[in-house]
Amino acid sequence: MVVLDGGLATELERQGQNLNHQLWSARLLLTDPDSIRKAHRAYLEAGANCITTASYQASMPGLAAVGISGAQAEKLLRDSVLIAQQAVADFLGRPWRQGEIDRPIVAASIGPYGAFLADGSEYRGNYGISRDELRDFHAERLDLICEARPDLLACETIPSAQEAEVLRDLLMESSDAMAWVSFSCVDGEHLCDGTPLRECAALFEHCPQVFAIGLNCTAPQYALSLIEKIRVAAPTKRIVVYPNSGQVYNAERRIWTGPSTAVEFGELAKQWLDAGATLIGGCCQTGPEHIRAIRQATLG
Repeated sequence: MVVLDGGLATELERQGQNLNHQLWSARLLLTDPDSIRKAHRAYLEAGANCITTASYQASMPGLAAVGISGAQAEKLLRDSVLIAQQAVADFLGRPWRQGEIDRPIVAASIGPYGAFLADGSEYRGNYGISRDELRDFHAERLDLICEARPDLLACETIPSAQEAEVLRDLLMESSDAMAWVSFSCVDGEHLCDGTPLRECAALFEHCPQVFAIGLNCTAPQYALSLIEKIRVAAPTKRIVVYPNSGQVYNAERRIWTGPSTAVEFGELAKQWLDAGATLIGGCCQTGPEHIRAIRQATLG
């Protein structure tokens, strides 16, 4: 059982940060890296033993679009990993050591192409670009982030079969990548583009670089059904589950709307654990209190 963190942007907004920007949380890599370190620390103190970097919406074309030079953009991508590593070191009170087992894990966030578009496309998957364009977008960022040597890669909020195939091919070309892949789903059976989850999970069953498959930024009421689909399609892989709070994202207004799920996240986490998930946390609109509840319910 690994307790993941919750929504990084959610915690940054709780600090008072205004993230209504094309780069979302990634803008703070340039303007206020200490706030990111502070958010990581809040999740570590809540009981997370895996934190995810602020690179979800950071990409070379995305950073270039707001006037950041190529060299500086490359540094910011690597910095996203270094900031998380420093947060772990500060939390433990000892220097960061690569390969050390007895410490929290740093997962480098690899967000979907839709995050670069910043228009909610990660909840639709209808990018309208070629496979080669999608490959070029992901390949450069994967190489740069891996240079900073995170413990693993979190390829997350993947809404389409095309993007899943591109990521699988890129990961299989890397000899030392270790990753989980988590999908954005519209119901208890399908990705946002309508592809059955079982088909996309099966793509990674024989990909040695991927150790876990799952879901994130998906309504929590669909998690149990989706866990079952993954268990059948990819029986040798671990299952990662970190849903959102149950609210719906309004891309035009850049806000989350509607009620959160009424069920206690800790109780839900226990159900997901019993169903076979072993990496459990939260996504958008979940915070340290959700992670604390997950840890208490699953690990005591």
